[in-house]
Amino acid sequence: MPLLFASVGQEVCVKSVGGSAEVKQHLIELGFTAGAKITIVQKIESGLIVNVRESRVAIDKSMASKIMV
Repeated sequence: MPLLFASVGQEVCVKSVGGSAEVKQHLIELGFTAGAKITIVQKIESGLIVNVRESRVAIDKSMASKIMV
């Protein structure tokens, strides 16, 4: 399922990252790689705030929909 549909407080594991080459590269640089554990901290109007690899990151809904967990 896309990361966008995960619940607040839920820990999920990244299965794959989609999108254009630039989007994929940006998400990989933020730590969204296959096998990475992600915890949903908060859902906000524009997207999600997540913990990934010991960092807190805000991503918009279009980016979150490209991360499969």
